[in-house]
Amino acid sequence: MGEQERLMQRVDELEIRLAHQDRTIEELNEAFATQWRAIDETIRKLAVLENRLLSLEQSTSAPSSSEPPPPHY
Repeated sequence: MGEQERLMQRVDELEIRLAHQDRTIEELNEAFATQWRAIDETIRKLAVLENRLLSLEQSTSAPSSSEPPPPHY
Protein backbone atom coordinates (compact mmCIF):
# COMPACT_ATOMS: atom_id res chain seq x y z
CA MET A 1 0.00 0.00 0.00
CA GLY A 2 1.46 3.32 -1.01
CA GLU A 3 1.77 6.45 1.07
CA GLN A 4 -1.09 8.10 -0.85
CA GLU A 5 -3.40 5.16 -0.15
CA ARG A 6 -2.54 5.18 3.57
CA LEU A 7 -3.30 8.88 3.79
CA MET A 8 -6.62 8.41 1.99
CA GLN A 9 -7.52 5.57 4.35
CA ARG A 10 -6.71 7.77 7.37
CA VAL A 11 -8.81 10.61 5.96
CA ASP A 12 -11.71 8.20 5.39
CA GLU A 13 -11.44 6.91 8.96
CA LEU A 14 -11.36 10.45 10.33
CA GLU A 15 -14.43 11.39 8.29
CA ILE A 16 -16.28 8.35 9.66
CA ARG A 17 -15.30 9.25 13.23
CA LEU A 18 -16.38 12.84 12.68
CA ALA A 19 -19.76 11.70 11.36
CA HIS A 20 -20.27 9.51 14.44
CA GLN A 21 -19.25 12.34 16.75
CA ASP A 22 -21.63 14.74 15.00
CA ARG A 23 -24.49 12.28 15.50
CA THR A 24 -23.56 11.80 19.15
CA ILE A 25 -23.57 15.57 19.67
CA GLU A 26 -27.02 15.80 18.06
CA GLU A 27 -28.35 13.02 20.31
CA LEU A 28 -26.89 14.66 23.42
CA ASN A 29 -28.36 18.00 22.41
CA GLU A 30 -31.81 16.42 21.98
CA ALA A 31 -31.52 14.74 25.39
CA PHE A 32 -30.44 18.02 26.97
CA ALA A 33 -33.39 19.88 25.44
CA THR A 34 -35.82 17.20 26.61
CA GLN A 35 -34.43 17.29 30.13
CA TRP A 36 -34.52 21.08 30.20
CA ARG A 37 -38.20 21.06 29.21
CA ALA A 38 -38.89 18.57 32.01
CA ILE A 39 -37.03 20.78 34.49
CA ASP A 40 -39.03 23.83 33.39
CA GLU A 41 -42.29 21.92 33.78
CA THR A 42 -41.26 20.69 37.22
CA ILE A 43 -40.37 24.23 38.31
CA ARG A 44 -43.77 25.49 37.14
CA LYS A 45 -45.59 22.70 38.97
CA LEU A 46 -43.57 23.36 42.12
CA ALA A 47 -44.52 27.04 42.01
CA VAL A 48 -48.20 26.11 41.72
CA LEU A 49 -47.90 23.71 44.66
CA GLU A 50 -46.10 26.34 46.75
CA ASN A 51 -48.91 28.82 46.08
CA ARG A 52 -51.54 26.24 46.98
CA LEU A 53 -49.70 25.34 50.18
CA LEU A 54 -49.40 28.99 51.17
CA SER A 55 -53.12 29.48 50.53
CA LEU A 56 -53.97 26.45 52.65
CA GLU A 57 -51.68 27.58 55.46
CA GLN A 58 -53.20 31.06 55.44
CA SER A 59 -56.76 29.76 55.41
CA THR A 60 -56.17 27.31 58.27
CA SER A 61 -54.10 29.65 60.44
CA ALA A 62 -56.48 32.61 60.21
CA PRO A 63 -58.94 32.39 63.10
CA SER A 64 -62.54 32.53 62.08
CA SER A 65 -64.39 35.20 64.06
CA SER A 66 -67.79 33.64 63.35
CA GLU A 67 -67.01 30.49 65.33
CA PRO A 68 -67.14 30.62 69.10
CA PRO A 69 -64.06 29.40 70.92
CA PRO A 70 -64.16 25.75 71.94
CA PRO A 71 -65.27 25.01 75.50
CA HIS A 72 -62.58 24.22 78.02
CA TYR A 73 -63.22 21.49 80.56
